[in-house]
Formats: sequence, structure tokens, C-alpha cells
Amino acid sequence: MLWLKAFHIIFMVTWFAGLFYLPRLFVYHAQTEDEATSATFKVMERKLMVMTHIGGALTWLFGLALIHMAPVLMATGWLRVKLMFVLALTAYHVWCVYLVKDFAADRNTRSHKWYRWFNEAPALALVIVVILAVTKPF
Repeated sequence: MLWLKAFHIIFMVTWFAGLFYLPRLFVYHAQTEDEATSATFKVMERKLMVMTHIGGALTWLFGLALIHMAPVLMATGWLRVKLMFVLALTAYHVWCVYLVKDFAADRNTRSHKWYRWFNEAPALALVIVVILAVTKPF
């Protein structure tokens, strides 16, 4: 079970690396007016999205494996709340997919300031999820 937990944490870090850096790329991409720079951002966003998909999928896989190994955990309040935040992060991830597609098709309509705020959501979720997982308050 400790191996599952270790891999769950490793891929959670990978997933969050993508969720933190991808919106930062959106900030820079929204600021650029240069076509060559925009093309570079499109490649970076597409490649980072692949890594983020892998991290997210394996986070879910190892997390579900942990629950399968100890189904009694589902009766705990802390895990249920944690899973609600993980679902919200998954929705955020999907939203990022659509934003990558918008940038790729030159359809972005949001400002760099909007993306700066958008970039804050996963940080808040990370703090809550880690506190729940470590302290198991209820």
C-alpha cells in the first residue's frame, strides 16, 4: 500500500506541475502579439497538456487503487471532502483543455489579468487537499 501511496503522490506532483504552469503560459500567451511567439506558446501548451493528462490520469488511478485497498476510507469525511476538491481540479483540468484549444485556434478572448486570477485556483485546492490528507480532521 505504501508503494501505491508513493506513486499517487509522485503523479499528483506531476499533475499539479501542469496545472500550475499551463495557466502561467496562458498569461504570457495572452500578452503576446507576435505571431512567432504565439506559435511557440501553442507548442508549449500542447506538450504540457500531454504531461498534465498523464499526471492527472495516474493520480486518479493510484488514488482509486488506494481506496480499493482500504474501502473503509470512503466512510471518512475528510476523504469525501478531498474527493470533492479532486473532482473540482479535474473540472479545472478539462477547462484548461478547452483554453489550449482556444489559443491553438486563435480564439482567446480573455486578458492576461484574467489568467493571472485563473492561475490561483489550483494553489488553493492543493493547500486544502494536502491539509485534509495529512491531518484527517473528520
